[in-house]
Amino acid sequence: MAKDPLAEAGIYFDELKNLTALEPDVSQKTSELQEGSKDFVDKIEQFQKIAARSIRLIDELAKEVEKQKRKAIAARNLKKLMARLREVQQQQQQTLIAEKKSQLERYRIEAEALSKVESEQNKLINQFI
Repeated sequence: MAKDPLAEAGIYFDELKNLTALEPDVSQKTSELQEGSKDFVDKIEQFQKIAARSIRLIDELAKEVEKQKRKAIAARNLKKLMARLREVQQQQQQTLIAEKKSQLERYRIEAEALSKVESEQNKLINQFI
């Protein structure tokens, strides 16, 4: 088969019968590469959008976790404070009980002493009568 004199000169016709300097298979591969590159860029842009949404979501979740963490710490501190307050109140009540027992013992001793005095006075009155 005879070679095309235009092809030998590096001039070709494309599918629309326009003159081109690229061989038809190189032109086709270039078009395929361009389409593939465009698809790749579109996918990268889509990935970047998804990644940005994911990062925003993770940031929001991190803020919520931090908020809940602070609430948990506050609740734990409040629980410790309430436990300390109960201990202090219990100690105050125990001190008050000890004071009342001491007072009761003093009153008991005083009552015994007064009872002895009354008994002695009654004996003395009975001796005079």
